[in-house]
Amino acid sequence: MPELTNTTAAKEITKLAKLCEANNYIDPELYDIYHVKRGLREPSGKGVLTGLTEISTVSGSKEVDGKIIPIEGILRYRGIDIHDLVQGFTNNHRFGFEETVYLLLFGQLPNEAELDEWTELLSFCRKLPNDFTEDVILKSPNKDIMNAMSQAILALNSYDKNADNLKISNVLRQSISLIATVPMIAAYSYLAYRHYMQRRGLYIHNPKPELSTSENILRMLRQDKKFDPAEAQLLDIALVLHAEHGGGNNSTFTTHVVTSSGTDTYSSVAASLCSLKGPKHGGANIKVIKMFEDIKAHVKDWYDDDEIFAYMEKLVAGKAFDHTGLVYGLGHAVYSLSDPRAQILRKYTLQLAESKGRDNEAHLYKTVERLAPQAIAKHRKIYKGVCPNIDFYSGFAYDMMNIPEEFITPLFAIARIAGWSAHRIEELRCANKIIRPAYMSVSEDANYIPISDR
Repeated sequence: MPELTNTTAAKEITKLAKLCEANNYIDPELYDIYHVKRGLREPSGKGVLTGLTEISTVSGSKEVDGKIIPIEGILRYRGIDIHDLVQGFTNNHRFGFEETVYLLLFGQLPNEAELDEWTELLSFCRKLPNDFTEDVILKSPNKDIMNAMSQAILALNSYDKNADNLKISNVLRQSISLIATVPMIAAYSYLAYRHYMQRRGLYIHNPKPELSTSENILRMLRQDKKFDPAEAQLLDIALVLHAEHGGGNNSTFTTHVVTSSGTDTYSSVAASLCSLKGPKHGGANIKVIKMFEDIKAHVKDWYDDDEIFAYMEKLVAGKAFDHTGLVYGLGHAVYSLSDPRAQILRKYTLQLAESKGRDNEAHLYKTVERLAPQAIAKHRKIYKGVCPNIDFYSGFAYDMMNIPEEFITPLFAIARIAGWSAHRIEELRCANKIIRPAYMSVSEDANYIPISDR
């Protein structure tokens, strides 16, 4: 047999890929015949009930006389409506992410003294092991910041003498440490990529204990360490809105599945990060940004409804942008009439746009928000409402804050670790069985054929 080269190996893999595809296909009709809940969803799209939680409530419908009726979207953290939560801390001109994390982990809002103590504890925990940044993060730059974060979080396991201890007190310690340090890990991972792979300058800023999580993120990302208070407020609100979204979303369900196996906290968070980075989950906001870049390039008059509607029809027909027929940022697995997160983020994003003189772009977003559902309804049968989800305005918000595109999904992860931590603790406290759903084998029995007869 001749020695393989890169070229011949590539040809061999291409040939084997065809065999792999041919022998790994199941007739879609079989899923209906055996009543398989694909994606763990009912035929109506509702998720299959696989667990119970007290951490958050996510709802977009209710049952009336045996029929599912769409309602305005509801999101509650520990029973508290997200609108009330955000209004509560913004009315007092406070940052809200830290107290939101407290609420998710401990099941109640802190009083002033408890919040001060909690904020001080998070600030104290914002420190990585000695030489960790240089030895782990800077020496392994990665263009995929989410992968770099996963690698660094797994590396933290070796610095923890009680990494595998599953007592709640220990898991809580680990969770608080990760909530405090992952913003640093994410920022430094991006800066390593920026320096070593984009050949740009390197700067590493330590977080300041007196600043909030959102302020420190902006400070660490910027060479001059300066940021506008309105930017920090909007980022803080975005972190609050992304912190938790029920037990059934892909990454949080991953937390439950992996936690049920008895694995350590670092492995659990890394697994959930790998889920979140997928373009069908946390990576979806990048698609919205790219779509609007395409709209801006092809729509000449951003105030012409007819021109914008015509382009929306092209999108729906699969004749524009990525030719999938999808209008990114619209629609949600649970919400149908409205996404409460999108409503809140829309309000503060448009406020920042006005202060930054970006009214034209804000008008374009509002027009697409209004016309896209009409274009979808004109060409498709809609079984439930189509509303903007949180991804719709988040890209615009991050762009106004000069957040690099590579850092947008990591921001989602920085926030969601709070929810993952709460769900991990809930899984450890309330469940004692490894999660193991069933898969039915539909293969036919086959006889072993000796190699000489094949």
